[in-house]
Amino acid sequence: MDRFDPAVIAVPRGHFIGGEFVDAGTTRIDVTRPSDGVVYASIPVADAAMIDHAVQNAYTAWRTSGWASCAPRERARVLRRFADLVAADAATLAPLEALGSTRPVRDAFNWDVPFTAEGIRFYAELADKIGGEVAATDHRHLGMTMTEPYGAIGAIAPWNFPLVMASWKIAPALAAGNAVVLKPSEMTPFSVLRLARLALQAGVPPGIFNVVQGDGRTTGDALVRHPRIAKVTFTGSTRTGAAIMAACAETGTKPVTLELGGKSPQIVFADAPRIDEVARRIAGAIAGNAGQVCVAGSRLLVERSIADELADRIAHVFGELHAGPTWAADTTLPPIISEPQAARIEAIVQRSVASGAALRCGGERPHAATPGPFYAPTLLTGVTQETEAVRHEIFGPVLTLQTFDSEEEALALAAHPDYGLAAGVHTADLGRALRMVRGIEAGTVWVNRYGRTSDFVIPTGGYKGSGIGKDLGRQAFEANLRIKSVLIDIGQ
Repeated sequence: MDRFDPAVIAVPRGHFIGGEFVDAGTTRIDVTRPSDGVVYASIPVADAAMIDHAVQNAYTAWRTSGWASCAPRERARVLRRFADLVAADAATLAPLEALGSTRPVRDAFNWDVPFTAEGIRFYAELADKIGGEVAATDHRHLGMTMTEPYGAIGAIAPWNFPLVMASWKIAPALAAGNAVVLKPSEMTPFSVLRLARLALQAGVPPGIFNVVQGDGRTTGDALVRHPRIAKVTFTGSTRTGAAIMAACAETGTKPVTLELGGKSPQIVFADAPRIDEVARRIAGAIAGNAGQVCVAGSRLLVERSIADELADRIAHVFGELHAGPTWAADTTLPPIISEPQAARIEAIVQRSVASGAALRCGGERPHAATPGPFYAPTLLTGVTQETEAVRHEIFGPVLTLQTFDSEEEALALAAHPDYGLAAGVHTADLGRALRMVRGIEAGTVWVNRYGRTSDFVIPTGGYKGSGIGKDLGRQAFEANLRIKSVLIDIGQ
């Protein structure tokens, strides 16, 4: 799918609770298309009473529907049907995803929807593969561990990849036998409603997958504080993640999985093969989705001898990108999610330049076919570790460049006091690559690539202020299970 008409896309309305759409709530939030600034819908804000209704519904369904107690292979069959329905619904899901988000429809159709479906399949396959184990006890005892679902999981998904990020939350939780109450971002609330409807159609019992609409202050806070929510999973900013941890502690300790902010380095040595490919890889890692990616490679560290050449090639790639609305076929640079966020990006760049950084390219609002908040891919040189654009997560297409002369200096520059989400290393020397992998303090390190593949077996998650726990991989499934220890006396 290359294009669509935004005027003809109908959006689902309200919350999705107990297998039904519920358009309740006196307070509403307008929803704006980032591509052109048009308010195209509104959503109800779920208050504490509505959250209680949704969570109690989920908990009751978990206790009575048989979802948690059925044969794991039966859950797997239902989830495989769910994945098939998602894949077959791409022509509807992709425009719905692109309409109010920063995802160009071609990317949503070719990557986001298939990736979402395949993620659900991956966790369906784990449903009957992971359980407890028998412990090594003496002959008078039988010791074992049993795994059990938590119950009702509270999930909060971000706006930058609405479908994909939601599936990272719901797929392992459902496969493990839990119920889910999901709050999408109020800026991108609609595609996950379609996802919930498809889950019901696949055979997921009513009440097992619920969606509540609203903002973080009212809806999100009430969700994570609810006593029936047994675990919380969240992707978003480090500040919000810390607030969620505090709320969970205040209302009865419960486990959390948090994937939070990042300020990820990309380290390029002079021996890196095929510098043109490296330049495109680095440019894609910061300009993809207009830099609105938690693992965006926003800090470029280059061996001094190739820094100027690499900077020129990256600037050339940046210049090839075309700003446009998410429903246009030729868009390769989508909008920033909102005007306030675009203004924030612009201000950080301007203050960084005022403090001594140099603009190699970008630093402006590009011409686009619609009046949305676009921002040109920007390369800043002459920066230091204290430059604002180096220290703070920008969540936009802004790349800083620093040079080094040794591995030790590269590692020192790569270290960040707050973040440790991801990193990239580009070199032809395997020994050097492994030394850098061991020396970098980050939850994920890519070598001679930047970004995950289209599989789900390798987990993702950060160190330090970048999060706790893992999404994806076997680890995400296991994080949705409680462990019960059993010891039986058989000596009589």
